[in-house]
Amino acid sequence: MTSTVRGDQLARLLGHWHALPGRRRSPDYAALAGTVRGLLADGRLPLGVRLPAERELAEALAVSRTTVSAAYRTLRDSGHLTSRRGAGSWTTLPRGHRVASSGLWTPVDDLDMLDLGVAALSAPAEVVEAAREAAEQLPRHLHSTGYHPTGIHELREAVAAGYTARGLPTAPEQIMITSGTQHALDLVLRLCVPVGSPVLVESPTYPNALAALAARRARISTHGVDAATGWDADLLLGALRQTRPRLAYVIPEFHNPTGHLMPAELRERLAATAHTASVDLVVDESFVDLPLDGTPVPPPVAVFDRHSRVITIGGMSKPYWGGLRIGWVRAAAPLVQRLAALRVGVDMSSPVLDQLVAVALLHRAGTIVPARIAQLTAQRDALLAALAEALPQWRVTVPHGGVTLWAELDGPVSSALARAAEEVGVRLAPGPRFGLDGTLERFLRLPFTLPAADLTEAVSRLAGVRLGLDHAPRPSWRTAEVIA
Repeated sequence: MTSTVRGDQLARLLGHWHALPGRRRSPDYAALAGTVRGLLADGRLPLGVRLPAERELAEALAVSRTTVSAAYRTLRDSGHLTSRRGAGSWTTLPRGHRVASSGLWTPVDDLDMLDLGVAALSAPAEVVEAAREAAEQLPRHLHSTGYHPTGIHELREAVAAGYTARGLPTAPEQIMITSGTQHALDLVLRLCVPVGSPVLVESPTYPNALAALAARRARISTHGVDAATGWDADLLLGALRQTRPRLAYVIPEFHNPTGHLMPAELRERLAATAHTASVDLVVDESFVDLPLDGTPVPPPVAVFDRHSRVITIGGMSKPYWGGLRIGWVRAAAPLVQRLAALRVGVDMSSPVLDQLVAVALLHRAGTIVPARIAQLTAQRDALLAALAEALPQWRVTVPHGGVTLWAELDGPVSSALARAAEEVGVRLAPGPRFGLDGTLERFLRLPFTLPAADLTEAVSRLAGVRLGLDHAPRPSWRTAEVIA
């Protein structure tokens, strides 16, 4: 069913649309249409949502219906609105666009973009060798149906051994293999978060986690992670006690997007407070294998869990390869079985061959992961040096792990910068994608997953774009720059 935005809701999103820079040179309908495109551009107005009727929006904005009608017509002409008599009008994209892996809507033939919207590495060379080994192991599994809702035993055993080596004794029965970390989160939310339940997340946080929560129609509240200092323990624990959400989602290891590492003391207090407040705690460990500069990683949050409140999710995407859709859930064995029963109604199981490839890669972790860390360290340093030279007015806290840094800009221009950067061949994920209600416009996530030369070139282009924003006579909207 297509969702609908009411007139008063859209009016709130539009804000001071009639007072935009350059407004005096634009008629009301053009300014209104441009602002709607801007809402689409920063993700605040979803695609496929039905807009209010012309009369309803006109009343909410206190303008004439003619103005709204002309704005809708302009949006239809640009491909951002589709209307059908008797069915209404809903937001769309211009023809020839698609969803890219970064979550950005981009032209299909846009192949030369420097993509800073994706925080993931290309595959290591060992993937080919691991795939050959997996193919050799596959005949051992062909006698079965191939349906393993909790995953094949070899992979569950390997993942469990990894947790045990980190000081968290784990049996294979406590592991369920999923089709990536996002799939793991989605299954946990389906089981633990009834529709409309309160949930606490960090701000900023992983955009796809917000999308998964939105799909559950969760009532989201946030706790701020400071760009420079990370978590405020009293505020975080106080939020758990006061709001008592059904579930809290945190990223303690090299937080996405800020790169912060949660100290051991806060991990212990977090697990204890979650128990006291009867809150399930979902810990996303996507980046735990990527400490830089020899940074010691504290024990897993689940080490401090005495009451089976902590559910840990992780996967292969960041240290190995995103194209290998392998993730996992680590939890109490009874909860794993409940997740498996739920999963049967979703996708049955992960591909056996992919799981065998994952086993082979985990056996090569001693070679692959150190090489990844060295690669990321060099690329991070190159990005920091480029920013210091070309954009010294931006403030950045050096991340000691993970794959991203969180830059505080010299003004609330993140979305405008992302739109303009497309013009010079750089794709960005602006700050508002990592929060709620269009906040975080002063911030920008910059992954250091591209080669150093590409990162330096991207920053050089961004510096030129940033200078151009200060001299732009009016906002411009280009159909190829829409962000969902």
